[in-house]
Amino acid sequence: MGQTFPAPKTGEVPFKVTHPKRIPAQRYYDQTFSELERELLWPRVWQMACRLEEIPEVGDWVEYKNLDKSVIVVRTKAGVKAFHNACRHRGVKLADGHGSCEVQGFQCPFHGWRWSIDGENTFVFGRHLFDQEDLDPTEIDLKPCRVEFWGGCAFINFDDHASPLLETLKPVADALDPRHADKLRVEWWSSAILPTNWKLAMEAFMEGYHVMRTHPQLQAVNLPLPGYDRYSAPPDATGPSLGSLTTRKLVEMFIQYNAVLSEGMAGMVHANDVAIMNDLKDKVQLADDPQVGFMQWYGLLNEEITKCNRARGVDFPDLNTTPLASPVQFVFPHYFLLPMFGNMASYRIRPLTAETCLFEIWSLVLYPEGEARPRPTAPAPIGHDDPRFPPIPQQDYSNLPRQQEGLHAGGFEYMRLTPKVEGMISNYQRVIDGFLGGVDQATLTNGLVLASGGFDAPVKDIGF
Repeated sequence: MGQTFPAPKTGEVPFKVTHPKRIPAQRYYDQTFSELERELLWPRVWQMACRLEEIPEVGDWVEYKNLDKSVIVVRTKAGVKAFHNACRHRGVKLADGHGSCEVQGFQCPFHGWRWSIDGENTFVFGRHLFDQEDLDPTEIDLKPCRVEFWGGCAFINFDDHASPLLETLKPVADALDPRHADKLRVEWWSSAILPTNWKLAMEAFMEGYHVMRTHPQLQAVNLPLPGYDRYSAPPDATGPSLGSLTTRKLVEMFIQYNAVLSEGMAGMVHANDVAIMNDLKDKVQLADDPQVGFMQWYGLLNEEITKCNRARGVDFPDLNTTPLASPVQFVFPHYFLLPMFGNMASYRIRPLTAETCLFEIWSLVLYPEGEARPRPTAPAPIGHDDPRFPPIPQQDYSNLPRQQEGLHAGGFEYMRLTPKVEGMISNYQRVIDGFLGGVDQATLTNGLVLASGGFDAPVKDIGF
């Protein structure tokens, strides 16, 4: 199953990040750099291939495709397996999209060879025409692809020597396992093709520094509390001061903020959460001191959201005893989960060319145990400027093509990052250099752990 991946010497990585606060612009459009990612990064990293609910029954399968690689992920009686998506006769792709084939298995449309859902070859037309050595089962069974699981998803890796999945995403698993990430189910799923390098698309969600200008409707109701208004300092702060607000006004702003965030982010702050907030606000007595009163409100709200969901039969985490997670969690190299009150939004980004990518958004919800849900299927991508996208994605998507163009401007050599809240961009970019430059596996794994986790992270010493 394994492959050997050649790598240039560390000093040969083009446009390498040599200063952790400065990211060379060419990394986002240079064709040579893009080809190195195709050859040395993507075949060696854990990629979120599908949500397990996409293949709920034995025989259900889904294709995962990234650049020139295609994999079939299929549910068998023995569990979920993954296979390289190619006929073992002459390489024809066996499966497109998604389907179910428990009985008939997979069949090549060219010459009719067949395989069971376990990858075993079951039929060769005209076997007598072949030399026996070319029909050895080890040669003609489908080639397995490494697959491991976390958070209700199947992740694939083409490198059999890569560290186990859970070793590479430990900070995210530690934060989200207590929040039942494995039990989330798809409420809706949409996607867009962006005229943007895949890394630019990700970096828009690695910091909250952009909210002030990109999402003014959020900034208008931003709370003057630690964790909500950490980017501005007097005299630059834009909102009202804490001392000028009553507890009641602070709670109203909090509800407004979450209602705005909910529009289009769905699972991150679900409409049900906002409804509970509005129902609760007139039923509670809170301290007059706004800081004390707000902490009371937050605890009572967590208690009420937990209680209401459990009353519906949901295996819901206790939000007051579960450790608070950063509202954006990144899994290297291309997957995000965005938690707030138990449900979550999710992003996955895949490169198409050096300057285009596929961006997918899910709303993920904790439903009552045993509630039947339709099998989710990948949506047809729509334009990044399609008016059907709600305000927050529209605003983010409008920036990204302009940024892609701007990086080509004469005289623009590198991005300059603040080390306090844009460090995640630097951290994961330097991990990419580790893959391209042949850094050893143990050191890479340590870098993967440090690069993953919550957004607004500082620049870190990743070990190389």
